This record gives sequence, C-alpha cells and structure tokens, in this order.
Amino acid sequence: MNNTNETLIRQLVENWAQAVRDRDINVILAHHSNDLVMFDVPEPFQSIGIDAYRNTWDMFFKYSEPGVFDIQQLKIVADENVAFCIATMKCSDSSAGAGYVPLDFRLTIGLKKINSQWVIIHEHHSIPAK
Repeated sequence: MNNTNETLIRQLVENWAQAVRDRDINVILAHHSNDLVMFDVPEPFQSIGIDAYRNTWDMFFKYSEPGVFDIQQLKIVADENVAFCIATMKCSDSSAGAGYVPLDFRLTIGLKKINSQWVIIHEHHSIPAK
C-alpha cells in the first residue's frame, strides 16, 4: 500500500471523527460524495445522497453525548484510486432513556480518489447482535 495514501486517509477519518465530536456538520460532510450510500444502525436503515446523510446526524446529535466519538482501531487498505477502512468505534447512546450509556460499533468506509482527492462514497455503521 502507498504510505502517502494511508496517511491521507487516516487523517481524513480522524478529522471526520473530530468533527463529529465537535458537532461540526460542515466538516463532517466535507469529504463525502454527493451520491454517498450509508447503512446505519437506527432508522433510516439506508441513506442515499449527501442530504439524506446530513439528516441522519440530527438524530445522532440528539441521542449522543457531546464529545464522545472515538476510534478504537483503524485499518486502511488502499491502492492509488480506491480504498476502504475498517474500524471499531465508541460513542454513547441515550435513546433508551437511561442516560448516556457507552455504545461500541463497527465502521466500514469506502473511498474513491476523485480529482486527486479521497472522497467517501460508502459508509456502514453496525453494532454486534445481542
């Protein structure tokens, strides 16, 4: 793997996670394609397009503790034009009404290089089945 691509992608993902902690929607969206497809844990199960993706963050911010959105492990596989990341993450959830409780989840991101820039074209969040 090209170390430069891994470094660029790692920084992009870390900046995205920091933007979530900061609740900065413009930075969250900054490196996502307009035709992004995302699969998520809460409804909607599938979001297509940047506007639908943007809307999912309203619910996340409503039920998540500010400042908690941490990358636990991150692995990147990339060539010169396509890459994917797999990660384990930690956030919090208050949707059950029991205060903020830790929530571990899995993250997969698919990226494509467009005009020499890495762009997220697919995002998938999941939690282990209980």
